[in-house]
Amino acid sequence: MLSKFNNQVKLYTRHNNEVTAKFPELQKVDIPDGTILDGEIIVSDTEGKPDFQAMMQRFLSKKSGHNIQYCVFDVIYHEGKKVTHIPLLERKALLQSLIENDNHIAEVQWVHGNGAAYFELVKQNGLEGIVQKRADSKYQINKRSKDWLKFINYQYNDTVITGLRKDEFGLLLAIEEGNRLKPAGLLEFMPLHAKKQFYREYQHFIVDEDKKFIFIEPQIKCRVKFRNYTKAGLLRIPSFVEYIS
Repeated sequence: MLSKFNNQVKLYTRHNNEVTAKFPELQKVDIPDGTILDGEIIVSDTEGKPDFQAMMQRFLSKKSGHNIQYCVFDVIYHEGKKVTHIPLLERKALLQSLIENDNHIAEVQWVHGNGAAYFELVKQNGLEGIVQKRADSKYQINKRSKDWLKFINYQYNDTVITGLRKDEFGLLLAIEEGNRLKPAGLLEFMPLHAKKQFYREYQHFIVDEDKKFIFIEPQIKCRVKFRNYTKAGLLRIPSFVEYIS
């Protein structure tokens, strides 16, 4: 959330933590006083695609050198008054009148209809996904609504489980590459029935442990879906799909 009141710009995360000081380039954005905007800060890669890892590096340190842009998709306050009750298309028109695109702030582009075709283009270009919103929807604060639906361009891969985290649930994943196993990250999203099946089986395959993990033979295999690969070759936010033989 980017706000401007009394000519002071402030920036907050979705968890209401103020992070204004982390992004000094946004403190001079040209928006009217009495405005609150909703958007996302991105760092683009060399192809112009959002780079999540680079964004996290920039979030953790201004010294990272990554250039950021605040991409705005909604307006919550205008002239000091809440406008969440106004239909989405009207808020989009209002937003367009408030934002002058530059290197640090830009209005998110959108299309009316053609969701399936647009999602296909997203898949072809290896982007993360789309959000579909009802044209007449209101802005519902701190609520999930069927008026706004996220469609993620998941990728899928077959993995083996090589360990179990001790303090909280998490499974170490690896990908088989010939005769070797390549570490693939940590699986934290798994339905209860699949967890129960894992707990029944893994004890037969324990080979070692340390303070954080119990390590097992790579005998339990599962298919996972994930957002994309990190620069280190790990799966970003993997979640369980099914066990495979």
